[in-house]
Amino acid sequence: MDKSKGADTSATANFLKQQLRSALIEQRLSMPDRLARADLLQRVMRIWLVGRPDTVIGAYWPIKGEFDPLPALHRWKEDGELQGEPKRRRIGLPVVDRVHKTLTFHAWYPGCPMENDAYDIPKPKDTELIVPTLLFVPCLGYSAGGYRLGYGGGFYDRTLAALEPRPFTVGLGFTNGFLEDFEPEAHDLPLDAILNDNGVVWPIT
Repeated sequence: MDKSKGADTSATANFLKQQLRSALIEQRLSMPDRLARADLLQRVMRIWLVGRPDTVIGAYWPIKGEFDPLPALHRWKEDGELQGEPKRRRIGLPVVDRVHKTLTFHAWYPGCPMENDAYDIPKPKDTELIVPTLLFVPCLGYSAGGYRLGYGGGFYDRTLAALEPRPFTVGLGFTNGFLEDFEPEAHDLPLDAILNDNGVVWPIT
């Protein structure tokens, strides 16, 4: 067997995936109605959260035109306080573990101290480590079956593989991020649900 052919095929697949990522980022940044779609997704997210039992939710700081989940989560947190729940709701943002290339989640709230990580993405500074039971994940692209296309760093895949118990995972993205012909790789872990500005994409009910 010629191993060089396998390596060439893998290199070509990686190149094409990088091209796809670049195209999706450019498309998302140039969406003329991105803010309107973001408002719709905020509503979808808030409705989807109604009735969820979680009190600790992990999310992300939006970059490159990503949907911002934090306003909806802050509203979710405030709703819990207004309802007088015995256990207060908490929101976590990721902090990169540079040794293991995984993510941990630290408490975030509006106005909390922040600093940039190694990738210049804001992260909570010196706040408490928390363990989410529900994790919202940004989707650059996504496909049937709950699979997502990220930026290629593998941070979420490694994090989810290491977390025990595994949190319920929900992808967030815009409608035009759907990839009809996306082929997941062996290491790709499907998400439990995907939401976009039209509603619930996965699972299909």
